[in-house]
Amino acid sequence: MNKMLCLAGFLLALSSCGDRAKNYDATGTFEATEVTVTAEAPGELQDFNVEEGQWLESGTKVGRIDDRQLVLKREQLETNNDQLTATYRQLEANKQATSDKKLDLSKQVAALRQQIAHLQRERQRFAELLRDGAAARKQVDDIDNQIQVAEKQLAATEEQISAQNNALSQQDKALAAQQAEVNARKAGVRSQQAQIDDQIAHADVRAAVSGTVLEKYAERGEFVSVGKPLFKIADTQTMFLRAYVTSAQLKTVKLGQKVQLTADYGGGAAKTYDGVVTWISNRAEFTPKTIVTDDERADLVYAVKVRFRNDGYVKIGMYGKVKF
Repeated sequence: MNKMLCLAGFLLALSSCGDRAKNYDATGTFEATEVTVTAEAPGELQDFNVEEGQWLESGTKVGRIDDRQLVLKREQLETNNDQLTATYRQLEANKQATSDKKLDLSKQVAALRQQIAHLQRERQRFAELLRDGAAARKQVDDIDNQIQVAEKQLAATEEQISAQNNALSQQDKALAAQQAEVNARKAGVRSQQAQIDDQIAHADVRAAVSGTVLEKYAERGEFVSVGKPLFKIADTQTMFLRAYVTSAQLKTVKLGQKVQLTADYGGGAAKTYDGVVTWISNRAEFTPKTIVTDDERADLVYAVKVRFRNDGYVKIGMYGKVKF
């Protein structure tokens, strides 16, 4: 009889343990969104006030990279730009002077054309007088000679003015080409200035997100290049539990689902939090060795992320459980 009672008690205890073992559906580890802040300008790290474990608000200035060389380079570029501007203005003045030298062909030959027209009228008059016997043939011939001389002079003047204007036009084109080259160089200088201004603006070291400094990679006085990691920061107020579920469990999990998760502090200590499923992997992976699944025979599992508000007790890497 006593043996039967002992067996019944053992089975009851075993059943109770089994019930407790099923107070979760999946296990995993806690993680946070981590951001590595890198140097965005080259130079000496003149000021750097960062300590591991320190809480920083997003945008907080925590350091400054020496930008003196950048400032000097910016000033040199400004000087170059001023010189190019002066060159462009001189070229513009030369273009105006060239334009002023161009002659208006119609105005320059107007007097000659008037002279020829007058001579042609005179010839007509003397030709009529010659027919009437009131003028000598020599008078008409003299006027013809004068017309020929004036027409040759007109042609020579037109050719001379045209050649001069063509030469001035070529000079004008050359000056315009030089101006275009100066403008291209000015554009290059402006591009360099914009890059330098951007680097100077990024000489301040700031926290990229609000969070806790996890690791510090540089010290004050150290020379840093662009892209060198300075410190790692993580948002430990809003954290995630990365848990793993089997394919059989997957049908019971959906995005936006409200769940309960438990942080295991060890030694039987634990704390429960409300969470929301924010991500479900669409690919199966082999079960991590540290993970306990609902079906221990399952070789493949799906990762799930549960977001929750941390009260400061949960730490990155701690073990956790979730109940869907």
